[in-house]
Amino acid sequence: MTEKERRHFLRHLLVYPLEFQVSEDEAFERTETINVSEGGLMFLSKRDVAAGTVIKLNIPLYEKVFNIKGKVVHTIQDAASGLYNVGISFINYADAFKVKLIEQIYLIEEYRTLRSLQIGKEMSLSEASREWIKRYSERFEKLYW
Repeated sequence: MTEKERRHFLRHLLVYPLEFQVSEDEAFERTETINVSEGGLMFLSKRDVAAGTVIKLNIPLYEKVFNIKGKVVHTIQDAASGLYNVGISFINYADAFKVKLIEQIYLIEEYRTLRSLQIGKEMSLSEASREWIKRYSERFEKLYW
């Protein structure tokens, strides 16, 4: 099966921090996402992680850390950097939904920064959130309800 055929969900290029842990007896490795989708995400790793491994992910958002579990679907080493692109699928709907909400908050923050530049003054996060919800909440609702 080709890479294209394996993809069931649209991927969004989105970089945000995360930590992952392969087993209980090791420390979390800090890294960042490459992309996210409704079904999973991809992140960078300094090491190979075997397909089928269930790992823990911690995704920070402001002062909160969201704990999520994922199953490694594939690991591909990038020849240029030597780093591994690790693709995981979410184990349950609740974790997928958490990540989707985190993604929306990161996108609102990016939107706030862009709008602040456009209008020439700092836009608050609550103002940006209201605009974002007005523009995109219907699309979000269709994806998940």
